[in-house]
Amino acid sequence: MTTKRVLVAYGTKHGGTEGIAEQIGRTLREDGLDAVVLPANDVHDVRDYDAVVLGGALYAGRWSSKAMRCAERNADSLRHRPVWLFSSGPLDRSAEEREVPPTPAVARQMQLIGAREHKTFGGSVTARTPGLLARSLLRQGKGGDYRNPRRIEGWAHHISAELAAA
Repeated sequence: MTTKRVLVAYGTKHGGTEGIAEQIGRTLREDGLDAVVLPANDVHDVRDYDAVVLGGALYAGRWSSKAMRCAERNADSLRHRPVWLFSSGPLDRSAEEREVPPTPAVARQMQLIGAREHKTFGGSVTARTPGLLARSLLRQGKGGDYRNPRRIEGWAHHISAELAAA
């Protein structure tokens, strides 16, 4: 049996979502899959992959336009392979305490491409995050890194298990 190739693509402005994507890719590789992690803007054709994980940062309740355009650009091919979506963004522990449903736009994308599942992870705004909005959030005491590595890893293992069972 050949090793399944999995694309993990992400749309981010400041790197928090990239960190989640990198951790998913690492975990999938540890599980024996051939996982490639790429920025969503660099993904123009997914046909070389057996499965896709696509993530986007949430900004004011909107999913990353980079992730959205990637999904739309590849919609025909995505419908013919297993796809999982994730969002990152809540700057609090809400993603730890309960399942955060996808935004309406992400839910529409899920339906359009036939995604199996969506997961929301906490976001990250720290002193290293560039931009006026980040500095403003930090001044208001609303910053922090709310990404939970164990939760991200657990979801990636779940994806590996689903692909192994297919």
